[in-house]
Amino acid sequence: MIHNDPAAQLFYAVSVLNERGRSAGLSNVAVVPAAPSLPPPSDFRAEVRADGVLLSWTGDSNSKETPALHHVYRVYRRTEGTHAESTVGEMPLGSQRTYLLIDHSFEWEKTYEYRATVVDLIDVEGRSETQFEGDDSSPVRVFAHDVFPPAVPGGLQAVFSGVGQKPFVDLIWTPDTETDLAGYNVYRHEAGNPPEKINSELVKGPAFRDANVSAGHSYVYAVSAVDVRGNESAKSGEATENVP
Repeated sequence: MIHNDPAAQLFYAVSVLNERGRSAGLSNVAVVPAAPSLPPPSDFRAEVRADGVLLSWTGDSNSKETPALHHVYRVYRRTEGTHAESTVGEMPLGSQRTYLLIDHSFEWEKTYEYRATVVDLIDVEGRSETQFEGDDSSPVRVFAHDVFPPAVPGGLQAVFSGVGQKPFVDLIWTPDTETDLAGYNVYRHEAGNPPEKINSELVKGPAFRDANVSAGHSYVYAVSAVDVRGNESAKSGEATENVP
């Protein structure tokens, strides 16, 4: 038998004998490459972060690559309550011990099971590429719970208007770009007083008009961002405006 040669192939068939030792013939032939199968990744972990689910594992730094044989790590994901799996990503085996892969395609508030395996890629001249997987890592289960607030809004400006009319202060700021952004809260205070939220509902766009101002007062403003799950960012830098 030829060992560790990706160009070699092993052929298997099954013959069933009756009680008289007679056979109806061989089954169909299964062809298996003679390439070695590497052990699965060890220490496979999943961690939910603001930018995705971080997957990490310890790899095999002793893999033997040849022009005809390459190895990749492949990570699968299954949503709890379903049987369908999707491929999160692949990484070629290298000389490092620790591998990191981030899953950006998940959905918040769902539970997932991840597993990883080593795939042999056999590319022998004159044949189509063959792939076969080794054993799986131990699966890991994570609940993608969103407890991460949006980015803090920036660029807040406050401008007084209202000469000859009822005074007001217009606020503008740089919009947040998160896809799950629900809106903004606006906070105001005067010197020596704590900030108070002055909007009754979330402000949908990066602008707000404060018409509840009085002449001779100086107001300090800040804004925060809120996502669809109610996570609120820290307050922005402050902007001060005087109402003459």
